Amino acid sequence: MVKRTNRRWVIASRPTGDIVPENFRWVEEPAPTPGEGQFLVHNLWFSFDPTQRYMLGWGNVPDSESGGIPIGDVMSTIAVGEVVESRHPGFQPGDLVHGHMGWEDYTVTDGQAFTPTFRIPKGASPSWALGALGITGIVAYFGVYETARAKPGETFVLSSAAGGVGSLAAQYAKGLGLRVIGITGSAAKCQWLTEEAGIDAAINYRTEDIGKRLTELSPDGIDIYFDNDGGSVLDLMLERLRPNGRVVLCGATPRYRANPPPAGPSNYLALVMINGRMEGLLGRDFIPRYDEMVRVVLPMLQSGRLKSKEDVLEGLRNAPTAMIRQFRGENLGKQLLRLDAPLST
Repeated sequence: MVKRTNRRWVIASRPTGDIVPENFRWVEEPAPTPGEGQFLVHNLWFSFDPTQRYMLGWGNVPDSESGGIPIGDVMSTIAVGEVVESRHPGFQPGDLVHGHMGWEDYTVTDGQAFTPTFRIPKGASPSWALGALGITGIVAYFGVYETARAKPGETFVLSSAAGGVGSLAAQYAKGLGLRVIGITGSAAKCQWLTEEAGIDAAINYRTEDIGKRLTELSPDGIDIYFDNDGGSVLDLMLERLRPNGRVVLCGATPRYRANPPPAGPSNYLALVMINGRMEGLLGRDFIPRYDEMVRVVLPMLQSGRLKSKEDVLEGLRNAPTAMIRQFRGENLGKQLLRLDAPLST
């Protein structure tokens, strides 16, 4: 039997405000062994997503009520890895898979979690399985094509436009023939959105007045707002919706850090007079249609028609850094981490 060392990041404390490195603790111990119906995955890539904030819970409530992963347990993520041992009939050693794993070299799983474990599609880059061909991609693809009910000629605005979901959703909307305006947080991100992703305009919320700039870019209003932000930005968009306008509630990155969360939008009654619609988007609902998405999106990635923008850090030691930087808006594209080799294989 191969002896493997498992390096892990476990939760040391719950954040009381922003996430800090001290919320995690590095440990090294023997790798686990799969039981009946389980398989052992050697992790190769990690995904970082704003909703992981919920897994950490909040430090100002009792541990049993925090809603997070228990203190001392490994931090969770969606990862790509290689099956190295299996007692599961559906997975064999050598399979490349993506699914819920831990911040560690080796994870034992039965393949069932909030999202199930999938094999990586043939011909796909492993990192794509955490972005355009993963749950991030599911949200962007079905969010634009179905939840938003996007139609050619409409004006489509989205926040966090250069993030993992936003960078894909912007391109899908543009490919459908919509006029696309992205809101993001740096000049470099604005440049990527207009020059690489090919959208019509980008607004830097750090240096520009969003409302004023939107009025200049779309004086007659907008048809769709793809919301990754919430709060005051959502209120601005509700004011500008045209008749039969739609809001897709995808996420609210700035709000995940607040406990209790800030107040909701005050302009929601604007939906009444325009027969508008505001609808939540949960990627898990579309998982049964994963293969349908892959058939469409994989050729787009392979041909270069769809840009999979990735922001990659290296090494398991940098997992906390990767998580923290996305909440600071430092990532351009999907935040990923490529693991270094484990201490023993």
